[in-house]
Amino acid sequence: MKLNTLIIGSGGREHAICRSIVKSPLSKNVFVLPGNPGTDKIANNINIPIDRFEDILKTIQEKEIDILVCGPEAPLADGLMDFLSERCPQDSIILIGPNQIAAQLESSKAFAKLFMQRQQIPTAAYGIFKSENIYEAFDFIDQLNIPIVLKADGLAAGKGVLICKDKAEARQELREMISGKFGDASRTVVIEEFLDGIEFSLFVLTDGSDFVLLPEAKDYKRIGEGDTGLNTGGMGSVSPVSFFDETLKEKVLESIVKPTILGLQKENIPYCGFIFFGLIVVKGEPFVIEYNVRMGDPETESVFPRIQSDVVDLFYRCGTHRLADYNMKIDPNYCTTIILASGGYPEAFEKGKSILIPEEFNEDLMMFHSGTRLSGESLQTNGGRVLAISSMGKNKNAAIEKCKEMAEKIQYEGKYYRKDIGFDLE
Repeated sequence: MKLNTLIIGSGGREHAICRSIVKSPLSKNVFVLPGNPGTDKIANNINIPIDRFEDILKTIQEKEIDILVCGPEAPLADGLMDFLSERCPQDSIILIGPNQIAAQLESSKAFAKLFMQRQQIPTAAYGIFKSENIYEAFDFIDQLNIPIVLKADGLAAGKGVLICKDKAEARQELREMISGKFGDASRTVVIEEFLDGIEFSLFVLTDGSDFVLLPEAKDYKRIGEGDTGLNTGGMGSVSPVSFFDETLKEKVLESIVKPTILGLQKENIPYCGFIFFGLIVVKGEPFVIEYNVRMGDPETESVFPRIQSDVVDLFYRCGTHRLADYNMKIDPNYCTTIILASGGYPEAFEKGKSILIPEEFNEDLMMFHSGTRLSGESLQTNGGRVLAISSMGKNKNAAIEKCKEMAEKIQYEGKYYRKDIGFDLE
């Protein structure tokens, strides 16, 4: 059996997934839509925007696609999987990614919070507010201890979460959010108590009844070293996570992962794809900060290189409800990722800077394209996060040092990266 695969997306996450798919003995042809200069070297890019659903359907038909993997959240929130499942013959394609209703676990913070409340999944105390009940929101803020967390209900490109140091700031930021600071995404705002602990990310692939646990990771969202400054899409990641021991794993599975899968079944919400659990550990107890309905970025660049199982087989099993008792093979070594960003990111930054990459590449090193483009023969910057450098190592420090060594060798104007990824792990 040989299968044709189509990956939707253009970032480092999709490049990392593509690398694993290409390595599979079950892989026939691999396409990435629209892809990037990195995926173009190992697969076949198709230059179509991810919001052109009709063209994606034509691509599926023309290329005889057997498995589609959706990388980013926006097409899922916009109903790509519903569109395709309604138009593709039944059982003709495996769609890795949830339908629009299930995608609300990520696209609506309010939906996710209410789901967790119904399923008794541990999460921070919260309230949901719109402009018409802003004074009730002020009263709720007054009841909370500081700092106070404000979250835009909808998708805001990873920038819709604010941590306010005092109540006056929280009230002012709430006014601005409800007035459209993050567009329609913040017309509804979730206000939460602040949980003080250490965060990490857990991932499963589920067919809606069974699931497979993928390697966990810890990512670093802040632009500045020591986790300071503005939030970004992620400046690096580490897998495995040293504090995720068997005791914590058991707690997370029993109180969070299994109740989430069971809750989807109870509420008749079909699901085929990844669930990303953004978790925080407070005094030894895990809580859900957020759900995502796809893999994270840059976590994927640390997680997928550790997966030794055949991912095409894994996707096929997910789509045909054969995940039960699946034996996932994971590399016990560390994989770490450092993001090379554009100067000025996550605020204003310039594109089109020429990138010089050394020809020699250690076999333990991987480079995933996140925000690049080709201009003739010249590789140029084309985003805030430009490249993800990942490395395997016997321990975290060994892997990080390899990443930093390569990060120094890659050159472009304004290059910036954090040198302290993994600083808070043993």
